[in-house]
Amino acid sequence: MERSAWPKSLSSSGKRAIQELSGQNPKKLRDAFDAHSQTGDDPRQPLFAGNLIVSVLGSFSSNTQSLSSGAESYEVSQVPSNACVMSGVSKGSESIKSPVKRVKTPVQRSSVVEAATAIYEGRVDMASEILTRWSAEILTSLSAVPNPMGYSEWKLMGYMISALKSRMSPVDYPPPVVELFTEEHVSSVRSLYDLSPCFELSFMAANLAILEATSEQPSTNKLHVIDFNIGWERQYHNLLLLLSMRQAGNQSTLKITTLTDSINGVERLRMIGDRLSEVAAEIGVRLVVNIVRQKLSELSHDSLGCEPLEVLAVNLAFKLYRMPDESVSAENTRNELLRCMKVLMPQVVTLVEQEMNGNTAPLPMRVGEVLAYYGALLESIDFKVPEQVRVEEGLRRKLGNWVACEGRDRVERCEVFGKWGASMGMVGFQLKPLVPHVTESLKLRLGYWTSDPRSTVKEENGGFCFNWRGRILTVTSVWH
Repeated sequence: MERSAWPKSLSSSGKRAIQELSGQNPKKLRDAFDAHSQTGDDPRQPLFAGNLIVSVLGSFSSNTQSLSSGAESYEVSQVPSNACVMSGVSKGSESIKSPVKRVKTPVQRSSVVEAATAIYEGRVDMASEILTRWSAEILTSLSAVPNPMGYSEWKLMGYMISALKSRMSPVDYPPPVVELFTEEHVSSVRSLYDLSPCFELSFMAANLAILEATSEQPSTNKLHVIDFNIGWERQYHNLLLLLSMRQAGNQSTLKITTLTDSINGVERLRMIGDRLSEVAAEIGVRLVVNIVRQKLSELSHDSLGCEPLEVLAVNLAFKLYRMPDESVSAENTRNELLRCMKVLMPQVVTLVEQEMNGNTAPLPMRVGEVLAYYGALLESIDFKVPEQVRVEEGLRRKLGNWVACEGRDRVERCEVFGKWGASMGMVGFQLKPLVPHVTESLKLRLGYWTSDPRSTVKEENGGFCFNWRGRILTVTSVWH
């Protein structure tokens, strides 16, 4: 007999919607609810923390699906046998994984940093000689490989060499600037978020912090999130699902207010809002999506549609690193945004950023930092073929812009957590203490992605840190 332990507050349409959101494994989700019902927890309590949340969200990861054990293997020559990872290929209509050899490039990172140093010091001839030699080496090696899967390290070096060439000769090798605002690049970043556990866990940490803020104000079932980007639509799929599980009799309302400064941005956000509205209708949560086009100086409670009886949250997920600071312009739109948010007096602000020192660092240091960071990030991901191509193209654009551009043309300006904390504190925000069960939930959730001990999550200096081989890749922090 099939067990049934769905929460009593969950409608039949909600059950169906959760199963659809859970992909092709609704049994795992039902088992999660069953496990919760058998632990002796009070069923009247909101279904928020611990194994239940982690189990439910585990169904959103493509990495949790069962895969065929009879996978085909790629043949790659001249590869050490101890450098094997898994990568996806398509066979008919099925998605399977097969072992792919990931190999180290013969190009030493120190050589690329040496070329960057030569450029920085004005020794262009020496830099050109280094780049020409290594560029030919990589092109020759990759052209001899029948299948380039597993050669991300080689491609990373190739992208960096191209970026340094753009730095030396921007006319002959135009660096990417406008490309970082295209839908193609947005799609590549979205694929990166989908495939990397550190990014998904960062978004999950933000969601759990926002929900914790709602539990601190139980007199209202209205949540208002101000999000300037909605860089990852699935963050709100998951937040809607969590809200649906928490409502007991009184329907929850989620209002999302998002800002844009372009007509194309309005259309993209409108389509996201339409898709989220379909999800919300299925699981019984009321959703309101507002798209606002205003200058930062004009933002107010009224213009953003804030109401007295609602929990107000600001979600700054991978937003600030694309805003100019005082090193670029006296206007400092990054701090202007933070000051505007402080005036709104939100109950919680979630800040999610990559941990990389690349804003004001000199060129050689920036090159070394980018190579180390993205090398670790690529190594931490088990790619599938179509997504790998999309992510690597996005990475090529990022590196080109990071290295070849300065001033306003450099779109991305990552900082380390200490610098973000200083910026938040300067406008009056205070770091909010972490809730222990959230950290435990994130650790359990990581187990759905990988059993690799090199991938870890921990609390450090007040932030949720996601690490690969000891290197922090992303940090989520909570402020008020």
